[in-house]
Amino acid sequence: MAVKMKYSEKIVEHCMNPRNVGEFDEDDVSVGTGIVGSPACGDVVKIQIKVDESGVIEDVRFKVFGCSSAIAAGSFAAEWLCKKTIDEALKIQNSEVARELELAPVKFHCSVLIEQAIREAVSNYFAKKSSVNEVA
Repeated sequence: MAVKMKYSEKIVEHCMNPRNVGEFDEDDVSVGTGIVGSPACGDVVKIQIKVDESGVIEDVRFKVFGCSSAIAAGSFAAEWLCKKTIDEALKIQNSEVARELELAPVKFHCSVLIEQAIREAVSNYFAKKSSVNEVA
């Protein structure tokens, strides 16, 4: 027996018309990259943040291999992260993403992947920034 799942309007909109899909040059020191995946569900999320000199995320790109909820979560997060500071980005929790998108409980892992990818992107950005400062 097939189970029908109802998706929120935000999920449908972001899945059918995703924003900020793509990628930046990973060698750019102003770009932080986070790639996470869930073997349990097969979803993989890549989020890249481009940070300006003052620590504000000026642009975001994402790619997702996965279900419609994962795609929608990536698109939503990419929009949400723009113009936030690094500190504000680190305060984003998966529960906020799930609530904003009205994710079904079975799709909650999509919001977890988003939070993990954001944290990994920020960590990668700081690692690059510190290695550049060491050289200078």
